[in-house]
Order: sequence, then structure tokens, then C-alpha cells
Amino acid sequence: MSTTTDTTSRVGDGTFDDLTGRVRGDVLRPGSPGYTEACTGYNLAAVRLPDLVLRAADAADVAAAVAFAAERSMPVAVMSTGHQAGRPIEGGLLIRTGALTEVTVDRERRSARIGAGARWQDVLAVSLPLGLAPLHGSSPVVGVVGFTLGGGISPTMGRAHGWAVDHIRAIDVVTADGTPLRVAADRHPDLFWALRGGRSDFGVVTALEIDLFPVGAFAGGGLFFEGAQLEPVLAAFRALTATAPDALSTSLALLRMPPLPGVPPLLAGRFVLHLRVAFLGETADLDPLLEPVRAAAPALVDTVGPLPYERFPEIHADPVDPAPLTERGAMLRDLPADAAEALREVAGPDSGIHVEIVELRHLGGAMSREPGTGSAVDHRDARYSLWCAVVGTRDDRPDAVRDAADVVDALAPWGTGRHYLNHSAGDPLERPFTPAALERLRALRASADPHGRFRPQHVLDPSE
Repeated sequence: MSTTTDTTSRVGDGTFDDLTGRVRGDVLRPGSPGYTEACTGYNLAAVRLPDLVLRAADAADVAAAVAFAAERSMPVAVMSTGHQAGRPIEGGLLIRTGALTEVTVDRERRSARIGAGARWQDVLAVSLPLGLAPLHGSSPVVGVVGFTLGGGISPTMGRAHGWAVDHIRAIDVVTADGTPLRVAADRHPDLFWALRGGRSDFGVVTALEIDLFPVGAFAGGGLFFEGAQLEPVLAAFRALTATAPDALSTSLALLRMPPLPGVPPLLAGRFVLHLRVAFLGETADLDPLLEPVRAAAPALVDTVGPLPYERFPEIHADPVDPAPLTERGAMLRDLPADAAEALREVAGPDSGIHVEIVELRHLGGAMSREPGTGSAVDHRDARYSLWCAVVGTRDDRPDAVRDAADVVDALAPWGTGRHYLNHSAGDPLERPFTPAALERLRALRASADPHGRFRPQHVLDPSE
């Protein structure tokens, strides 16, 4: 569970009062009412015990707080919704950006300016009435900035338009000395490149400007099968993804949900397969594509059909309540028959594993094509992502976490050798970047943050 129970302040009154006098937002320290809540995000597996927390009221607060920390050689971390556990935060200053929820849509330019605290639901509430949507995630409650800067696999539009990170037009960021900058491909291009992947290792982002895309006919839903049908369903999924048009996005989840309150009866206490489907078009064009999958095994439930775009969260049905999650994952070059057999052996009905979610998500399409402006995120060679999620931590569920690692290891022969940043847990063994990107990131970080002010959320240096 989230470690936020320290009630002993390590910061004197003078330091506390100094920061309080510089900002509009609330400043908290251990023992302050609301401190634990301010340190807690969606992922309860995170460890966060900062000396000070600022609930920033605006971008000026962020700049003032970073300048304050620079004067005192105090490390800085940042959090919006806290969906990733990341590396532990102990001591220093934690800046919460949740109040920066500005969303402004320019219909003519098909763009949106989005504050660092906004969630996808905030953006869609403004853009969808105008017939536009961003490259969002599967859940409307995930924060825009972390998702997008980490790459951003959209389960509805990604294969048609590419990675979300490729569609950032500009970034407002506060640098290590407290200077606000607006960066873009033609303005501070090195920092623009590094932030798109390096995220808060290079500054505190206060806003993004991103592309929006027209929303037309849409269909989606899910096909659920008994877990015992993994072999034929996985074969059908492989065949479907081998020839799928860019308008079709799918993923296959192997679900082992516990029989707990809130878990749907269809999933509770049983092994179920869930094929998630999103299609930019009419159901009449989707049904022939899905026919071989529907014929592969009897479906427990089939909800695929015409779907108003605002109901896209029903496709994945991600939980919205905070929970402790430990993640493992990999990017896969391909999914040949021997890889499918390896997955069946390590995660199939006879495997005995205790991992709640093992997901294969189809990539390719526009996600394999080079963008106009490159970034530190580069998975053009990956056709699938593999993601494992354990409800719990390494400490309370060590066997399940080892099971998740075993799944990733079993598929390693077909991997690219890298991990998707948004499925990263900050583990030193993770490799989210290519060697060339990692070398460039290290050099740029040495220049942008020479004193190591920003807490690294990915390991760029083995000494960290």
C-alpha cells in the first residue's frame, strides 16, 4: 500500500513559511491535515514521503516552488493523478499539479491546450461536442500529461494516427532553476525531444498543446470467452491482427479477477479472456473482420456493436477506484505460433499463475511509421505490447509479481529488448529507450539539470 504515514516533519518552520509565502496553493508537511491524501495517487503501491507537498494553484506556483527548491538544493518530484507507482519519493518537495485543469480547444487548428492536471475526461468534455478527440487512453480518469509524454497508446485511434507523443505541438515547462519555458520543435528543440519520453526528469510540465482528430462513425465493445479457450482464441487474435486495417484496434486480456465486491460476476473468481475491440467505422465493415474470432470459440458475452464515441471507456472497463498495482511489460516484435505457445504455457489455464491481467495489445499501423518530429520514445519496431498487472506490491504478493516477471521472460525471445514507458515501474532492469536515445538523454539531462534537482523516474544512469 501507499507509504504516506510519516508524521514527523523534517522541515523547519522558517522553510515551510518561506514556501507558503511564495505560492497561492496549499503547502503541506508530515503531520499537516491532508498530507497523506496529497501524497496518495491512483496507484496505491507508490511510496511517497516528501518533506513538503505543494498543491500548485497555477503555473506560477510551480515556477516559484522549483526556484525555492533550487535555492535549498532540495530534490523535486511531480505528480498529477499518480497512476504509475514509479520510483520511491522520500524527502524533498512533491509538486501536485491536479488543479491545473485548463482545457482550450481550437476547432480550426484541431488542437487543444491542456493543463497538467487535466484528465482525458476533461478534454473530451470540450472536444467531443466539436466532433474532435485526442489520442487518449483506455480510461477517462488518467492524466493527460503523463500518458502523452510517456508515449501514449490510444486504444481507439492509435493505429490510425500514431503515438500520442508524436502529436504534441508544444510544451510549457519549468526548468531546474525555476524558469518557465515554452518548447516546441523549433524552440528549444533538444528539450522538446527529451521531455517527450524523459518526462519529469527534465522539468515540471505545466501544459501541453496537442493535435485533435475528427470523430466519425465508431463501433466497439468486447468479446468474452472461457479461459480454457485460450488456444483457439489466441490463434484467431493472431490471424486478425496480421491483416487488420489501421481503423481497427484490438487487445486480448487474460483475466484472473478475485471474487471481491465490485468485480462483475462474469469475471469474479474465474479465468476469462477479453478481446477488446475499437473500430473507426461502421459495424457492417467491422463484423466480417471479427467473424473468424467469433467462430473460434463460444462467446460468454459479445458486446461489440455501434457505440457513441463518448462511451469508449466501456470497451476496456478499467477500474476507476485507486488500488495498489505492480506492473511488468515488454514490447514484442511479433507474435508467431511459438510465441503464442510460450504464452499459453506460462499464462494459460494450466499455468497456475496469480496475475490478474496479462494483456497483448496490437500496435502497428501508423504507430510503426516515422513521425515528422522524433522523440525519446521509439517503438516503431514493436507490433504488440505485453502488459502484466498484479493487484498488490512486491512485499504483499511476491509470488504473483514473480509470475508476472516469468510471463515477460517467457516472451523475451520475441521482444525488442525495451519496455513501454507507461507500463514502467522505475525498475533499474527496465529498458524503455534505445541505446542511442539513452545516451542523448543522459547528455541532455547533464545540461538541463546539472545538479540533479528533478528526481529521476527512469534510470538514465546506473549510479542512480
